[in-house]
Amino acid sequence: MRDKKDNATFDLPGFEPAGQDDAVVLPPEPKRGGPRPRRIALKQEQISLLEETDASGLPVWQRDPNLDLTGLPIWQPDT
Repeated sequence: MRDKKDNATFDLPGFEPAGQDDAVVLPPEPKRGGPRPRRIALKQEQISLLEETDASGLPVWQRDPNLDLTGLPIWQPDT
């Protein structure tokens, strides 16, 4: 049996093409009737997000007094 993509493969014993007397004749498969039914596309809807977003869809940046400008927490000394 040869690989279609590899010309260097070798023929395996027992995979030779069948001769006329060894051939098993199978009846042709019946064709399926008619064209396939069309899939109906689902209607898309805009979902509401939990946070307010800008035009790009990213959340709007809001200043948090407990975070610095990089988003790391500001450590408060224990009193």
